[in-house]
Amino acid sequence: MTAPTDRTALLAGLSIVVAQASINLGAAFAKSLFPLLGPEGVAALRTTISALILLAIARPWRGRAMPGGAITGRQWRWLLLYGLVLGGMNLMIYWAFRRIPIGIGVAIEICGPLGVVLATSRSLRDFLWLVLALGGLALLIPWPGRAEPLDLAGIGFALGAAACWALYILCGKRAGEVGSTTAVAIGMTVACIVTVPFGLAAAPSSLPLHALGLGLVVAILSSALPYMLEMHAMGQLSSRIVGLLSSMAPALGAIVGFLVLNERLTGLQWLAVAMMIVASAGCSLGAKPPVAKARDDVMA
Repeated sequence: MTAPTDRTALLAGLSIVVAQASINLGAAFAKSLFPLLGPEGVAALRTTISALILLAIARPWRGRAMPGGAITGRQWRWLLLYGLVLGGMNLMIYWAFRRIPIGIGVAIEICGPLGVVLATSRSLRDFLWLVLALGGLALLIPWPGRAEPLDLAGIGFALGAAACWALYILCGKRAGEVGSTTAVAIGMTVACIVTVPFGLAAAPSSLPLHALGLGLVVAILSSALPYMLEMHAMGQLSSRIVGLLSSMAPALGAIVGFLVLNERLTGLQWLAVAMMIVASAGCSLGAKPPVAKARDDVMA
């Protein structure tokens, strides 16, 4: 690759890392709001504020905001699917965070990017990483007699978020054809169709003013900033490289959970998280075609 291409890939990779750190910090603030609004209310507040911010930035109603002019019918279908996935991912992961620590929830969630890598793999060796990830997941399942069992529903919701994350990666590439900022703005608006009804059903009789302020912080950290960074990066990197960089998310989640919420993982839980990180990173590193051809994959 040429030097400019190297710099572009490096900046795209850094965008993914910053986005993951921002998402985990936003998750910690969001979890602190659960006693006031519930996870449904926080998800609705997050997507609504994020949609307003992103719409103000992107102004997708302007035809010149999109590459090639107006959005086509095919692009609208991808945008709608992308938005529905975003809404589902917001709800699922918050339902998981209510029941299990952030680091563990994110560790389970990275099964989504891992699945994307495996789905495009042509090597049986890569499926050894799947065995390692499943082994880590088995360590987290609340088997009978375990001293500190995790909530089984929380694990299930985290797996649901993982499925949404996989779809997010795949749909994001197609949705990004209209421009990364425009795609995120429209997608986040569509996500409100999923989250707002749940949020209204669980809403308290009155909304504290400081909750709105924290909701704004959560929206910026968890949605507006990272999704714009990721959409830009996914235009420069293959889904495999995105999966590799995303593999550090559980470690970031566990650290943020400890520093902000004093969430402490047991030794066995740390082992499970480490196994899933190694599985995700190893699978992405061993996948073919090599990283040097990542740009060609994006354009395929």
